[in-house]
Amino acid sequence: MPRPLGDLEDAVMTRVWQWNRPVTVREVLEDLQQERSIAYTTVMTVMDNLHQKGWVRREVEGRAYRYTAVSTRAAYSAALMNEAWARSDNPAAALVAFFGMMSPEQRESLNDAIRIVQRDSPLPAAPREPEGGEGTARP
Repeated sequence: MPRPLGDLEDAVMTRVWQWNRPVTVREVLEDLQQERSIAYTTVMTVMDNLHQKGWVRREVEGRAYRYTAVSTRAAYSAALMNEAWARSDNPAAALVAFFGMMSPEQRESLNDAIRIVQRDSPLPAAPREPEGGEGTARP
């Protein structure tokens, strides 16, 4: 289970996920500086930490690294939800409470997701009873 990202890690990963291409520390820095005052070395350290934690891979390009996300934000979010649900002492109640917090749009997204999963992974058919019912002798 992934540990939740810290605020700055999330800000960096948001850019990596949104841009969906290899990025440099400089690119992330320049975008972050539109929102906050931050040093190059801070962003470099965060990106190195994300690499060490397995969130991004990196390749050398000249004197810099280019970083690429290892996974998607959707996969990260799903892993967090799965871990939270698995830790519940009453998973059914946790789901009911979670669904109760959802907006109508989120519930519709949930219904869409359930339809997709059911379509792509149909449940196995229930075993059939032998013809003639149980206990009927067959010739």
